Amino acid sequence: MVKVSVIVPVYNAEKALERCIDSILNQEYKDLELIAVDDGSKDHSGEILDAYAKADPRVIVIHKENSGVSDTRNRALDIAQGEYVQFLDADDWIPADSTKVMVRAIEESGADLVTADFYRVVGNNIARKGSITTSEVLTRQEYAEWMMDSPADYYYGVLWNKLYRRQIIEQYHLRMDKTLSFCEDFVYNLEYILRCRTIIPLQIPVYYYVKTEGSLVSQNLNFSRIVQMKTSIYEYYNAFFKQVLDKKEYSQERINIARFLVSAATDDMAFPLLPGTRKLGEENVKILYNADKSRDPVSAAYYMNKVFDRLLNSVAMKHDLDLRDVRVFYALHEAGRVFSPRELSDFTGISQTMILLSLQKLASRSLAVFHIDLSGIEFSVSDSANDLIKDISQAKKDLYAVMQQGLTEEEIRNARITDDKILTNLKNSLETYEA
Repeated sequence: MVKVSVIVPVYNAEKALERCIDSILNQEYKDLELIAVDDGSKDHSGEILDAYAKADPRVIVIHKENSGVSDTRNRALDIAQGEYVQFLDADDWIPADSTKVMVRAIEESGADLVTADFYRVVGNNIARKGSITTSEVLTRQEYAEWMMDSPADYYYGVLWNKLYRRQIIEQYHLRMDKTLSFCEDFVYNLEYILRCRTIIPLQIPVYYYVKTEGSLVSQNLNFSRIVQMKTSIYEYYNAFFKQVLDKKEYSQERINIARFLVSAATDDMAFPLLPGTRKLGEENVKILYNADKSRDPVSAAYYMNKVFDRLLNSVAMKHDLDLRDVRVFYALHEAGRVFSPRELSDFTGISQTMILLSLQKLASRSLAVFHIDLSGIEFSVSDSANDLIKDISQAKKDLYAVMQQGLTEEEIRNARITDDKILTNLKNSLETYEA
């Protein structure tokens, strides 16, 4: 049995489909199946999917007559084999670590649902979106209380920033309601959450959302029309809180629950000059030097550092830090001794001025304690940094996993021996030169 079933409904999506499918098949997490259901597309989407299925055995393609997105997703759920289920829309795509970080979160926490931040993309602009600011595992009731604060937030209503347990889906035969033409994914989430014990929120963006056609904003619906449509599903929403809250709590929160009717959903747009908006691509560590034709060790070291930076960037986002801060923390923690700003700058490639700013941030967040004098920086880790240390350690393991992919156990052992000898030679060479 595969670990993750990734479900993609497809209808006339040929322009963006390859980007979507490539982002799934190129995930760092490989134990997955992709179930793509062609909902009677009239363009070349079906042919594109068939080509992927022919090239990769993990791809399963279903062709059917057009029946709508809910029925299309249901057809995929009927044949899914994964322990977990992840949804995508064909217009969108996911970062390379999306599946990996969600599987890791659900298995380490034992939760029944993962929900995470996402990126909203408009043209060349991008903004990070999220609603729950804690990383603690939440009970169903605690999650519902967060949801009450923003009842129309995409974060809660959509399928694609979440990871589900298929055992729960099948035990209660949870499927999309084909009779709904509005908020069918939100209703599905309500039904699923009722069967959850705990939910784990992630402060890591796991999805690029670019679809605008069909949204409330693009349809230019007026306020009265939005209320009319929401009234049609309010019964589901109200029943959800009746089951999650006790009678006293439900009575106290009825006004807040009713806010759902007048809370207009937005597309969480990303506009230039708005806080949190930046150019698409700036959220990732970029590869600027193309050395595909080169096999020299300097190029290899460049790519290794870039991969590690990308892994550390996810750690930084999770802990609301900059990549620079995490790199400085990593250098200090690995050294475990008095360190001068000049040494830190030499190791990290970060200016001494920026290093001092990172030290101030780490201290203000109570992640580390510093004493700085003429001899250097005396560094000690705070107890509150344990999670950060754990995540950095996992990033190092992930780096090794990337480097060792496709190698046999014997090749890995030999590589370690070789790497140790190479590192010793390099250090000896520098010590001889400096002497």
